[in-house]
Amino acid sequence: MTKLLLSVHVLAAILTIGPVAVVASLFPRYAREALDGTGEADPGVVRVLHRVTRVYAVLGVLVPAFGFATAASLGVLGDAWFLASIALTAAAAALLVGGIVPGQERLLRVVVGPEEPPASWRSEVVRLGMRTGIFNLLWAIVVVLMIVRPGSTTGA
Repeated sequence: MTKLLLSVHVLAAILTIGPVAVVASLFPRYAREALDGTGEADPGVVRVLHRVTRVYAVLGVLVPAFGFATAASLGVLGDAWFLASIALTAAAAALLVGGIVPGQERLLRVVVGPEEPPASWRSEVVRLGMRTGIFNLLWAIVVVLMIVRPGSTTGA
């Protein structure tokens, strides 16, 4: 059963967190291009990138759910590496829900809206890019913790 849970956990991470990481990283570039007219970015592309971020953010709940089930099956719920991974996952989720998705929504309203973009849109794009980079870094650290598992007796 543990192998099945671990397999589903890893597949869920690859198929849900991967797309969020990529699409959220692309969003600031396409929003900037759509707003300053330097690229061929279509507002429809920005809209789709935001929709994919939202949908996969919701599906990403599967990752910690199967992670907890796997950890319980392995008997590692109290291990420091697992607790650190959970804390980093919670931080990444809070950043996604509290910073990235709302930032995308604000920029999307400016991109598709009929009014002139406010002067602050460039700084919003930069902040969104920074938040997305931190989100991706948090997930990279979680992946390393999952592989290395400090204190593990597996010899890794």
